[in-house]
Amino acid sequence: MSKGITSQSQDYSKWYTEVVQKAELADYSPVKGCMVIRPYGYALWENIKLNLDNMFKDTGHENAYFPMLIPEEFLKKEAEHVEGFAPEVAVVTHAGGKKLENFYVLRPTSETIIWYMYKKWINSHRDLPILINQWANVIRWEMRTRLFLRTTEFLWQEGHTAHATAEEALIEAKTMINIYKILAEDYLAMPVYIGKKTENEKFPGAVDTYSIEALMGDKKALQSGTSHYLGQNFAKAFDVKFQNENNKQEFVYATSWGVSTRLIGAIIMTHGDDKGLILPPKIAPQQVVIIPIYRNDDDKNKVLNLSKKIETTLKEKKIRFKLDNRESVTPGYKFNEWEMKGVPVRVEIGPKDVDRNGVVTVRRDTGKKAFPSVEEFLEDITNLLDTIQFDMLDKQRKFRKENTFDIESYDELKEVVKKGGYARAFWAGNSEMEDKIKDETKATIRCELFEKTKESGKCFYTGKESKVQVIISKAY
Repeated sequence: MSKGITSQSQDYSKWYTEVVQKAELADYSPVKGCMVIRPYGYALWENIKLNLDNMFKDTGHENAYFPMLIPEEFLKKEAEHVEGFAPEVAVVTHAGGKKLENFYVLRPTSETIIWYMYKKWINSHRDLPILINQWANVIRWEMRTRLFLRTTEFLWQEGHTAHATAEEALIEAKTMINIYKILAEDYLAMPVYIGKKTENEKFPGAVDTYSIEALMGDKKALQSGTSHYLGQNFAKAFDVKFQNENNKQEFVYATSWGVSTRLIGAIIMTHGDDKGLILPPKIAPQQVVIIPIYRNDDDKNKVLNLSKKIETTLKEKKIRFKLDNRESVTPGYKFNEWEMKGVPVRVEIGPKDVDRNGVVTVRRDTGKKAFPSVEEFLEDITNLLDTIQFDMLDKQRKFRKENTFDIESYDELKEVVKKGGYARAFWAGNSEMEDKIKDETKATIRCELFEKTKESGKCFYTGKESKVQVIISKAY
């Protein structure tokens, strides 16, 4: 593995791409705009998926699977929805050696085909709610792509629920965005602001869109998960009605929500440094890497014997680890490789460590070295991983706090945009004003905050009194 990578300060975009490739998370596919997710990157996605899937199931959701091919006419049934996705849609026009009579879309999202099925399944209020999620891939024909952050094909989960009342659907949409917040903060060690999207920024076809917004290392925002209250829009488009408790026909209420492999990009840019990845222990494919160091067969035997003893206990503790006993590369090469891959704890064992019945531990997040006995290490490893997880979140909370600026004027917004970070302000403007701000500053209103710093204030743009507090920044 090559030692050096471009520094963040030198070229952040290049740094990011080099980390993705040199940490063996993903590589470019021969299909333009697509990527191959390598085993290490996929293991990271699996750990995210596992924890999120458990939270879905704990809140009563079930997994299902719907076809990737969607009849083209389905997308035309929900006008706002199809308009939002039209530039990104890939259409299958030929199959079986001939032109098809009816064209198919490769799903950019699955609302339309799911609502076609829901029409078959929903008749009475007794059939509701339906709480379904699917883990799938989607295709969006992106013009400008970047590994994990924006690719033509990506992996995600998409939840689609049907409800008897607007209130129930709204609760669902807000519950799911809060689950994403838990995932981001408790598992990815990535603090997020949570709130509602403006009319300009909401999902095509939604009544309301909620999002979590994270601040990356280059002080740009990244939308990291969304949840949509769809009202009755899709039910009306697909004529999905149910007989309510008063025996009257009513359109059902809906939500949809999703996160994607974009989260891997978020982890890289939230925590990474000039040595590569830094992974939160809860989702790291390997939480510990053991590197035995020896020069001759006698040293090798005693070092590997101790390594095996440690290995046994780590298995019992259900800690994910890797014993790197390759002899084709030097210990220094291994240090660089596992630093690049962001493993939270490196354990070094040499002959002198065996003689004192100890190990050397190195934290990836801080670089801090320690020299515990074997017993101390094995007793404390779970606490050490928990401490690293906590410290990583705490560090990012401080970073976000240092880069969130309360503003009261448009000039102040421009200053914040220049240096990066979030501008937090009250907002009483309209969509046209929002477009103008975007054109002039390249910054967007990320969301209307659920948790405000105060009840009301003067809009930074119009000067009017407002109860809506927003965060604004440049974003990916």
